[in-house]
Amino acid sequence: MRKAFIAALVELAEQDPRIVFLTGDLGYLAVEPFAERFPKRFYNVGVAEQNMMGLATGLAEGGMIPFVYSIAPFAILRPYEFFRNGPVQHRLPVRVVGVGGGFEYGPNGFSHYALEDIALMRAQPGVTVVVPADHVQAGNALRVTAGLPGPVYFRLGKDDKTTVPDLNGRFYLGRAQLVVPGDDLLFVALGTAVQQAVAAANVLETHGIDAAIALVDNLTDAHPENLTGLLARYGCVITVEAHYLNGGVGSLVCEIVATEGLDCRVVRCGVARLESGVSGSEAYMLDQHGLSASKLVEKALSVVGST
Repeated sequence: MRKAFIAALVELAEQDPRIVFLTGDLGYLAVEPFAERFPKRFYNVGVAEQNMMGLATGLAEGGMIPFVYSIAPFAILRPYEFFRNGPVQHRLPVRVVGVGGGFEYGPNGFSHYALEDIALMRAQPGVTVVVPADHVQAGNALRVTAGLPGPVYFRLGKDDKTTVPDLNGRFYLGRAQLVVPGDDLLFVALGTAVQQAVAAANVLETHGIDAAIALVDNLTDAHPENLTGLLARYGCVITVEAHYLNGGVGSLVCEIVATEGLDCRVVRCGVARLESGVSGSEAYMLDQHGLSASKLVEKALSVVGST
């Protein structure tokens, strides 16, 4: 979805000269359309993410809208203090673009896995977190959030082909989306994890289980305004995310259930912990951590059978 995002960014930059782009020496074969169209608004800061965030903070204070681009853990973890003390504290419109959520950089191993980014960004007040489900939605999400006055974090996947059935790029800030209706249980999926949930729901239908799917594609200080009503309709909710169990969409759902006193069971599917030294393809890692479609089917069958 990087190409779709950059294409939308070029469109916005044509209209808004305040938009500038900073990269930590990454994004080749994706960011060139911006660099070639706006060479004086494109900065390769090098492998210096803390300096890049400091530079973005200064640019934002000077009236610009900087987009800071890197692989997700590099974009978040290395400059986190700079992000907290700069854009967050001063409510500046710095856009952090983290590529490769979850296990998308599979064989590169632990250093390249983004498994705590949502938790870290959710913890900071005033940050809008955007997790597009596919490349079509990524471009629309950028357009919808273009005018926000505070910081935004975009967690972008690398898949520029797969789309979520019937989503058609829809993006509503502050809301979750029911992408598949159903009566028996509810999957609540974060971003691209919705694709595994959709595949699982198709299999569950052959078992006579009518599974609904809600997509969480953005998070702000307040939880998605319609998620409480969705959760209240189901006795069983399964959350799905390529993220650690703590701090992501599973935690969000549990917070809502506890705060609102809802009568539903929540089962969280995410990463509990990583085995040291183990890496592999994204598909392999998702399966190992119970996040593949087949493992979600197994989980749903066991949960339905025990309720």
